[in-house]
Order: sequence, then structure tokens, then C-alpha cells
Amino acid sequence: FFPSPFEEAAILTIDGVGEWATASIGMGSGNTIKILRELDFPHSLGLLYSAFTYYCGFKVNSGEYKLMGLAPYGHPGAGQTLAFKKKILEHLVDVRQDGSILLNMDYFDYATGLTMCNEKKWQQLFGIPKREPEGELDQAYMDLALAIQQVTEEIIILMAKTAQKLTGCRYLTMAGGVALNCVANGKLLREKIFDDIWIQPAAGDAGGALGAAYAAWHIGQGKPRQF
Repeated sequence: FFPSPFEEAAILTIDGVGEWATASIGMGSGNTIKILRELDFPHSLGLLYSAFTYYCGFKVNSGEYKLMGLAPYGHPGAGQTLAFKKKILEHLVDVRQDGSILLNMDYFDYATGLTMCNEKKWQQLFGIPKREPEGELDQAYMDLALAIQQVTEEIIILMAKTAQKLTGCRYLTMAGGVALNCVANGKLLREKIFDDIWIQPAAGDAGGALGAAYAAWHIGQGKPRQF
């Protein structure tokens, strides 16, 4: 929030996982931040998206943009895409009206194992095997990418609506790896839930260092922000 151009704004952070929280809603006003809601590990929109990144043959924590780029090649109205999306919502993730989610951990291994998902169960569910890196990209993986992109966008919009409801703010600041999904951000902006959106561009250690410096200056030292 600190480097954003807004004096007051709702804050929506959506990531794989931080120390424990995977998503949070807060409010920034002047030089203060108040956390209002948190979603905790292992239930994570970022890790859900990363699991699909892994299953579609891309590298977790760096290939998510490839999954987002693959999604437009999926067919929105195709029976396969609709079936994939239905299976995601019925078997993998329970999406609540406020945007909070519960993952069915029977399908995911990242909390206790060494891989993102249970490949055998995913293959039974979706009818296609995990794509090997540099393997052929056929239509099924394109449709699967589109299905999870659509689910991700819907969850982000629900979270943003909750953030606006809780804060009453006209502006939104976003941070975290999922907040770098520019396709979802464009759809969120067009929803007109907020007048404007600002996204913190460094979703890794660099952003943490930047935030720590601002927090020390504004919260620790009580220095006012300037606009």
C-alpha cells in the first residue's frame, strides 16, 4: 500500500503463501494499515493456480504467466472447457460468496509431499495425464488452462467485492503473485467495483524489502505519506 498513489484504499493481497496467510483484505489510510480478513495455508488461490501450472507442464513459481498465456487458446464455449471448470468447482475448490476458498487437499500434495498435486487423481478427474515439460500442447491443456483462469478471475472479483464492502473505499491496491495476473486485473477493472486499481509490481523478496522499509518509516517512525 505504501508506494501507491492513494491516500486511502482497500488492500487485497493474493499469493501462494506468505508466512501463513495466502490472501488478505485490509485497509490503508494515511500511514496506517489495518488487516480485516485473512485466508490461511493450505487453502490458497495462488497454489491452486500453481498446481495447474505444474500439471500443464510449466515450472511452478515462474511459469504461471505461461499458463495465463495459454488460456486464450482454449475454447470458452466448448464442452471440454465447461466440463473442466465444473470439475474444478465440484472436486478441487469450494468457492464461498465472499471469495474465500477451501481446497480439497485429497487432490493436492504441496502441504505434505514433494509435488503440487496428486497426479493419479488429477488424471482420473480430468482424463488427461500431466503434460511433460516441452511436451506437445494439445487442445485439452489449452481448455484446462482457460478453465482455471476463469475460476481464478471469478474468485478475485468476489474477493474484491468483499474488500469494497468491508472498507467502503473507492480505490484498491493489490499485491502478491496472483495480483500479477494482468488478464484478471483487466476484468476486475472493467467490473467497476473500484474507481481505480494500483498493483504493487514486485511480488517477491524485493517487494518484501520495499514494504519493510516503508513500514519502518511510516509505522515504526510515524512519518506521514506524501502524495
